[in-house]
Amino acid sequence: MSKNLQPNVLLIMVDQWPGHLLGVAGHPVIETPSIDNLAALGVRFTNAYSECPICIPARRSVMTGTSPRRHGDRVFQPTARMPALPTLAQSFRDAGYQAFGVGKLHVYPARDRIGFDDVLIAEEGRPHLGAIDDYDIYLAEQGYAGQQFMHGMCNNDYVWRPWHLPQETHQTNWKAREMAKVIKRRDPGRPSFWHLSYTHPHPPLAPLADYFDRYARKDIPLARTSNWSADDAGLPYPLKGPRHYWPRLAGQQLADARRAFYAQCTHIDHSLRVVIGTLREEGLLNDTIICLTSDHGDMLGDHGLYAKRALLEGSNAIPMILVDRVDGDHVNSGTTDPRLVGLQDVMPTLLTMAGVDVPASVEGLSMTGPDRREIFYGESLEGAKAMRMVRDDRFKLIWYPAGNRLQLFDLHEDRGEVDDLADVAIHEETRRRLEKELIKQLYGQDLAYFDGDQLIGMDAPEFTIEPNRGFSAQRGLHYPTPPQINADNPVGSP
Repeated sequence: MSKNLQPNVLLIMVDQWPGHLLGVAGHPVIETPSIDNLAALGVRFTNAYSECPICIPARRSVMTGTSPRRHGDRVFQPTARMPALPTLAQSFRDAGYQAFGVGKLHVYPARDRIGFDDVLIAEEGRPHLGAIDDYDIYLAEQGYAGQQFMHGMCNNDYVWRPWHLPQETHQTNWKAREMAKVIKRRDPGRPSFWHLSYTHPHPPLAPLADYFDRYARKDIPLARTSNWSADDAGLPYPLKGPRHYWPRLAGQQLADARRAFYAQCTHIDHSLRVVIGTLREEGLLNDTIICLTSDHGDMLGDHGLYAKRALLEGSNAIPMILVDRVDGDHVNSGTTDPRLVGLQDVMPTLLTMAGVDVPASVEGLSMTGPDRREIFYGESLEGAKAMRMVRDDRFKLIWYPAGNRLQLFDLHEDRGEVDDLADVAIHEETRRRLEKELIKQLYGQDLAYFDGDQLIGMDAPEFTIEPNRGFSAQRGLHYPTPPQINADNPVGSP
């Protein structure tokens, strides 16, 4: 295909994958050869963040090119419909593209195509939201109806065991296989936009045994610790809940949970070779733009914390890799770019690179253009659990309104966020400058938590440990299908 025709576009989303967890990023253990090779072919953004490190808000930013303030979710609203904004898929279709998705969309209703011609969904076992997803249908056709979660692992926990069904039934394999089939079934007369969305490495931690075994002989990095996170009583209020929600893993327990997590990462990396190989064999690889990113990261035990929501680097920083077509002029191969980028930037970047008009509703910036933000704003949750963040090219300020707590980190010297500089005298000017920048970003209920240019926050409630009544969103036997949402079950299973 000649350069004057529109390229194909492949957007790869992974779920809960921290930005530092790549071989090309210098991680001492993780094996990501395919992703590392993508970075060698394109540009890796070293300061990429999720505007809201929670699944649904993050994916809304990707699909609408907007911030949580615009698209309306910074909490987690599983039954909220997509806002009435142009979507990434619809924008491509309006420009003559065919648009297909495979994997996790995390929208409501679950069969909302949000602009795609068609989607094959795998939604982490959420039939209570009103749809039997395509992965469950596949399992039933193979004789394993309702058995996706018969490994007994939770959607939000760090207990692990190997995958319990044949290898070919693992959803990572299913997604790669189905995307390869979608590519082969394209209309050859039109360009394509493909969205491949993996569920892992997000728990449940049930990797294929082969992938766990390759990490069994490796020394796994220890969890980061710090003075501020060791003080359990003095921990910012919004971090106390996560600290006590999960058991405090240590030693080999934590090492094995990380091995299982890494195993799911490497499995995804290897499955991408099937998709990329299909593009190559179909004669499409040289004329396909590829973007790989994640909705958010995972603390994985650092500072005694797990999962997402926090605005610390493990949870908030994400991988972001962009590869141009072979004769494109938007990206310099094998480079890194330190500009501050977010998920709202994916939509304008891909549309611009493909020569498609960017809707006026989009707030993000093209990652290949000249415009760069000086301040990145992140937010998570509301009320007493709220967390807010701003960072510039060097420093990050995190604000916890409950208790009016601040943290300040020098990310040039301390990417692990070990040394909290908020009360260090020589950094007072930096802290005050970033406080003012943060106040400019506040809206909604946050407007009550500052006075002029002073953050005042709110009183922190008395902390009580809430028992893990739902076993971290444990799933069960899904045949027959669990009940859907109704008056007595307004939000369905957690």
